[in-house]
Amino acid sequence: MKSLVCIKQVPGTSNVEVDPETGVLIRDGIESKMNPYDLYALETALRLREDLGGTITTLSMGPMQTKEVIYESFYMGADDGCLLSDRKFGGADVVATSYTLAQGAKKLGDFDLIICGKQTTDGDTAQVGPEMAEFLSIPHVTNVGKILQADEKGLTVQMNMEDTVEIQHVPYPCLITVDKDIYTPRLPSYKRKLDLEKTQEIKVLTLKDMYDTDEKNYGLNGSATQVERIFPPESNVEKTTYEGSGKEVAQALYGILAEKKYV
Repeated sequence: MKSLVCIKQVPGTSNVEVDPETGVLIRDGIESKMNPYDLYALETALRLREDLGGTITTLSMGPMQTKEVIYESFYMGADDGCLLSDRKFGGADVVATSYTLAQGAKKLGDFDLIICGKQTTDGDTAQVGPEMAEFLSIPHVTNVGKILQADEKGLTVQMNMEDTVEIQHVPYPCLITVDKDIYTPRLPSYKRKLDLEKTQEIKVLTLKDMYDTDEKNYGLNGSATQVERIFPPESNVEKTTYEGSGKEVAQALYGILAEKKYV
C-alpha cells in the first residue's frame, strides 16, 4: 500500500511576535517543530505499513528550512519525502494550500491512502485535509480516533464527532484526518539518522513542476480569503478586589458581567 502523509512545520513556542507594521508573524529565530497532530498521522501510516506493507512518503509545503521536519519523518520511518517550495506559494490560505498540496500529490503519483493530522497548532482550521481530498476527488473521513480494521480494499474507522461516535468504512483511494492519541508517536531513531543524514534526498517541487502552472491558483493569488491584520491580544493586568458578604460580592460580579453583556 502506498501512503502519503502531509506534515507541516509550525512554531515551537506560543510566544510568537507580530510585526506591528506588516501585521505578519515574525518567524526569524523562532524554534520550529513538526505539527503535533502530524506526528499522529505519521505514526498511523507506520502502523498500517507494519500490517499491510508498502511505502510511506511525506509531503510538506514551505521554505527550504521545512526540510527539517521531512528529515524527522525519515528518522521515524518514512521512506521518501517531498517539499513544495516556491515564492509563488507564499501567502496561501486554506484553499490555496489545499490546492497546492493536491497538485503535489498528483505529481508524486497515485496513492492508496493520504493521512493528515486533524489540524495544525498555528492555524487550527482543520480544513486542509478535507479540501485536499475534494480537489483530488477522493472520499475522505475526518476526526478519526481509531482504525478498527484495515485490509487491501479499505479502512473501517471510528470518528470522534462533537456529540457522537461514528463508524465508517471508506475504500481506497481515500484521505483521512486523524485525531490526537490515535496512537502514541514513536521517537525518531538515532541510528536511522546516522544512516540517512547524508544519503536520503528530499525531492523539491516548484510551481513549474506542477501539472497546473497557472500562478493565479496558488499563494495569495489563489486564496479565497485574505488576512487584513494579525495582532497579539492586549494584555490586561488590571485587578479589582471586592470585599463584603458572599451576596454582595456575587451582586458586584453579576453587575460586571451584565455591563459587558455576558449575561
